[in-house]
Amino acid sequence: PKIKDQNLTRFYPDSEATLVGLACDPSRGKFDVVLAGYQCAGSSRRPDKTFACLIFDSDSNKWRKFVSFQEEIFTHMNRNQVVYVNSALHWLTGSGSYILVLDLNFEVWRKVSVPDETRYGTGNRVYLLESDGCLSLIEISDTWMKIWVMKDYERELWHMVDRVSLGCIKGLVHGIFPIAQTGECVFLATHKQVLVYHRTSWAWKEMYSVQNNATLPLWFSAHAFRTSIFPCE
Repeated sequence: PKIKDQNLTRFYPDSEATLVGLACDPSRGKFDVVLAGYQCAGSSRRPDKTFACLIFDSDSNKWRKFVSFQEEIFTHMNRNQVVYVNSALHWLTGSGSYILVLDLNFEVWRKVSVPDETRYGTGNRVYLLESDGCLSLIEISDTWMKIWVMKDYERELWHMVDRVSLGCIKGLVHGIFPIAQTGECVFLATHKQVLVYHRTSWAWKEMYSVQNNATLPLWFSAHAFRTSIFPCE
């Protein structure tokens, strides 16, 4: 949605929002668009920990803004990988040590811990996904893919629901990126392929492959899509 006051969208650095999110509520036919980041001052210098959040409400067709204080770092890979569950948007911080949550009902930020056993760094990568309405975390190492699901959101209780050997795709592990999952399948993108892992049969299959010499990795533009977010009129 367009923003009439361009000063509202001047973020640090490069006038680009640090976090971007879309929250859809099909039961109400409503959606929210969220932009958040460290807002530029008049001299384009970063204000000390001042974090501005813009929320577009489809019901009112208007943007609203609130300011808080954050000191988090978000990498290029995780800043826009957002999960919407329990009326809140979830982003993984750059350190991978916890999840930053925006509660859209109360417009407050809070932190959620990742599983204690999760190891980030030294070759291990972690990603956020949604799994049947629950928050899910996928940890990828050189040899294993571990799938965690938060079963108790209020008490922040995580359960590891699957541990998958990556031996069959050993040559692709360092460039693989999970993009979606269901109770039966996990979809992952590489530089030129989309793979699916069937959790019941333990089988890997190639769903899609780029035939030309694409300059950008496929995981850069591959996103999960649901046909039933909103009805078309």
